[in-house]
Amino acid sequence: MNLVIDIAVTHVRARARQTFVAVAGVATGVGFSVMMAALMVGSQNDFMRQLIDALPHIAVSDERRDPPLQPSETRFAAAEIHGLTPEVRRKGIKNPLATMASLEGWMPGAVAPSTKTQAILRYASRDFAVSITGIDPHREPPVSALPRHMRGTTIAALYRATNAIILGDRLAAKLGARVGANITVQTSEGVNLNAQVVGLFHSGVRSVDETNGFVLLKTAQILAKQTALINELRVRVEDPMAAGEIAQRIERQTGYKSVSWLEAHEDLLSSFVIRNIIMYTVVGAILLVASFGTYNIISTITYEKARDIAIMKSLGLSEAVVRLIFVLEALIIGLAGALAGFMLGYLLCLALGSIEIKSPFMDINRLPLAYMPLHYLIAGAVALVSSLAAGYAPARKAARVHPVEIIRGAT
Repeated sequence: MNLVIDIAVTHVRARARQTFVAVAGVATGVGFSVMMAALMVGSQNDFMRQLIDALPHIAVSDERRDPPLQPSETRFAAAEIHGLTPEVRRKGIKNPLATMASLEGWMPGAVAPSTKTQAILRYASRDFAVSITGIDPHREPPVSALPRHMRGTTIAALYRATNAIILGDRLAAKLGARVGANITVQTSEGVNLNAQVVGLFHSGVRSVDETNGFVLLKTAQILAKQTALINELRVRVEDPMAAGEIAQRIERQTGYKSVSWLEAHEDLLSSFVIRNIIMYTVVGAILLVASFGTYNIISTITYEKARDIAIMKSLGLSEAVVRLIFVLEALIIGLAGALAGFMLGYLLCLALGSIEIKSPFMDINRLPLAYMPLHYLIAGAVALVSSLAAGYAPARKAARVHPVEIIRGAT
């Protein structure tokens, strides 16, 4: 085995310039694939973090996905009723405190009550339709990132004024309102009240910052004209990726519609699958191009070492051993290129991470990068496999040639 390795290393070192070009090609492919994977996954993780933080992991509303069965439908299997106009029922989740206690008994996370209603904010002759959410400042921190998104104050500021309201910073900019401004809140129920802006928040998601405001529970209940109304439970679980399964269990238990953040952003998440396919396709193409360089080098070495092949086979080396020699040469080139590519990819990531970005449309000033060992393992594995595949064909061809034919051709 030592003889095989010595011959392979000697062949590679004898063509130092071509070997360097092949190693550089593999290293470039590995380095840029690592950089692209870090950039794509980093941006995806940052976007998902914003989605997860902007909204509760699960929202349990007082709606139902399907209308309740009528007595005749439960009694007779053949009975079906369609288009029935239901009687007017009281809005809100029944026994919300008992429901919350039941969920907290088995669910790994926290639950907080809220009251949602739609309203029109009016300030300085400007009107904007918004979603008003009534919250309990004591129970809100464990279930949402709102306390972290506050600018210059805390959600406890809702206690500092009568009918206090917290607005998204983009919504406040559209209204032209600042902290301390008095605005008019009007609902479709005919409620009209004056509210004071006591704080601003910034989640980083434009659709949230432009259309949402937060008030105390009692204020939202006044706007909805229903005392003690709780029409939504805001849930945050320990594992955000398990929110879908937990939401289904909550819906089965309570009967109320439970929407996880995964379901709410299903279209966006499906686009990530296509995005990842494109990323890995481009990375694979880069490594495939690099493997052609390895194929060219091994083919050249095979052609130039024809007399050596004849001598080795005349000395009794089998086809398998000769083939192994040239496969090892391809493996050496691929391994050296992968190691050099790891360093190149890391340096490229550091260079990209050091670039400062100043844009009014972005909340970050650096490119989000994901430094994951998996990226290096995948790129290195693909580089080695492509190098072995590129070296196997010329190695197989060289090993099958009869030494007498080589010697006759050489003379």
